[in-house]
Amino acid sequence: MEAAAVGAGGAGLTRWQAAALSAVGGWVWAASFYDLTRRARALVQPWVTRRVHAETTAILRFQRLQHKLLDNFFSVLSCVVSVPFYTGFLPLLFWSGHGKLARQMTLLMAFCDYLGNSVKDIVSAPRPCSPPVRRVTATEDEKENAMEYGLPSSHALNTVCLMGYLLHYVLAYGEHGSVMVAAGLSLAVLLVMLVGIARIYLGMHSLTDVIAGIGFGFVILSFWLAVHDHVDAFVVSGQNVASFWAGLSLLMCFAYPKPEFPTPSFEYHTAFNGVAFGIVYGIQQTYFHFHTPDAPLVFSPQLPLLAFAGRVLVGIPTILVMKFCSKALSKWLLPVMCSTLGIPIVSSCYVPALKVDNSKSKPDVKQGVGYLQRVFSLFPQKAYDVDTGIRFVQYASLAWSVVDLVPAIFTHLNL
Repeated sequence: MEAAAVGAGGAGLTRWQAAALSAVGGWVWAASFYDLTRRARALVQPWVTRRVHAETTAILRFQRLQHKLLDNFFSVLSCVVSVPFYTGFLPLLFWSGHGKLARQMTLLMAFCDYLGNSVKDIVSAPRPCSPPVRRVTATEDEKENAMEYGLPSSHALNTVCLMGYLLHYVLAYGEHGSVMVAAGLSLAVLLVMLVGIARIYLGMHSLTDVIAGIGFGFVILSFWLAVHDHVDAFVVSGQNVASFWAGLSLLMCFAYPKPEFPTPSFEYHTAFNGVAFGIVYGIQQTYFHFHTPDAPLVFSPQLPLLAFAGRVLVGIPTILVMKFCSKALSKWLLPVMCSTLGIPIVSSCYVPALKVDNSKSKPDVKQGVGYLQRVFSLFPQKAYDVDTGIRFVQYASLAWSVVDLVPAIFTHLNL
């Protein structure tokens, strides 16, 4: 029944695909031509900055509760609801047989990451000043988070969306009573509140940042709940899925707003953009082989706990090897392809020979006269960071291996 439904749903999407890509392309041009990011920042940034500075006293008062136990508890809680944790958790969800939940949470995570980081970089508002605020960064991930702008709180936004969708999924597809509904809702609300308190206690966000994150989270979750079935139907058996998603991924990189000063936010977006494409491409190719609703679930007779443990032991090294190999290959192949096609490129990290020399007014890159160079000249940048493509390819390869290569190995090994 699901296959028939998605087959019918995918039949008439071609015109919508063209309209969607045209709309995103038009937005890229309009945002560049009218300098929309700078105009929006000029309206919002001063107010947010004043609010963050005004709340410093309240944050300092709250941090008088400082205790090592609270430091550890809130640091662990922040790690549990962080992007790296979800990144490690989602492959296990795929391999446990919960395919629809896994792909929906992956795409929702990518959507949240893109919108949340876009707002961060549009507003470019500071985090609470440290000092005087005590900032606790227990992990390297937290140290990188501290380099981003503040509003909205990504942890609060992601927790609202992912806990909200998980609760919706359990209630929609599982047996439940009024007690279970109340318990699930209470747990979700409690977790969101604790995450918000943790971000303030750790000195990572102001109350305004947290409230904005929760507010944006509810808006994104409401939108996703309205469209998730259509998205899933398209991904599973729509027309031109891979080519449409590849074009959308490229345009979304250009559509990403430029922050006032560079931050890691765009790198996070590129990684999740690649993950989303890899999942979509892999599911489109292998849905009826590995990811149908009748796939065996963990703890069932078809997939006992020992077999699932075997999947994890085989799957995790495989996807890490795929990530490493795809990164090494793309570091060599992408610069060669761009040079051949006449696309001007630089590298901020991965390719030392292409690093920008800041002593020069313009990046020293090879210029071509090809057709693609004229196409790319329509976009605002003079040269393109090849690291973006390398990062996209390695995470797309990792995600593809999660839903395509690794399940094929499971089948071969009878896991």
